[in-house]
Amino acid sequence: MDLSGKLLIAMPGMGDPRFARSVVFLCAHSAEGAMGLIVNKPAPDISFRGLLDQLGIKPGAGAAAIRVHFGGPVEHGRGFVLHSGDYRGNDSTLQVDDRFGMTATLDILEDIARGSGPASSLLALGYSGWGPGQLEDEILANGWLTAEATPELVFSAQNARTWERALRVLGIDPISLSATAGRA
Repeated sequence: MDLSGKLLIAMPGMGDPRFARSVVFLCAHSAEGAMGLIVNKPAPDISFRGLLDQLGIKPGAGAAAIRVHFGGPVEHGRGFVLHSGDYRGNDSTLQVDDRFGMTATLDILEDIARGSGPASSLLALGYSGWGPGQLEDEILANGWLTAEATPELVFSAQNARTWERALRVLGIDPISLSATAGRA
């Protein structure tokens, strides 16, 4: 099972508070593990312009102000740009599918600052990672639901509603969702 390019939606009973009501875009998933970025948790007190200043990148007139998120609990000091498939960095872009790519080099930040970056993007500090079989076990233990990723959900500025909207894509009313799992 390859869940690359899919969404993970945290179940109400998620034991790890860092992932409560999280929606995670899976950039990569294989037998070696999985890597994803939380797309609905803004990083408090961090702005894109502030990060550009820290990195010594001067924004141009056409610079977009992209959102900065908490991408997950692994490597907080590292940035990852999840973006639309129209952008391709040198060899540094992981092309997830035709609609999504992920780039983790300064090139993309410089391009965004010049106004020549991707049409849609978000910057995540840190990432979410799982070892071999760990994500599958968490899904079987009722920790996550999976759903198709759409640019409208992934790049939505309505972070507070993304979890509910992702559930509704599956036809699930968040109010009726139970935190306990059962077996028939």
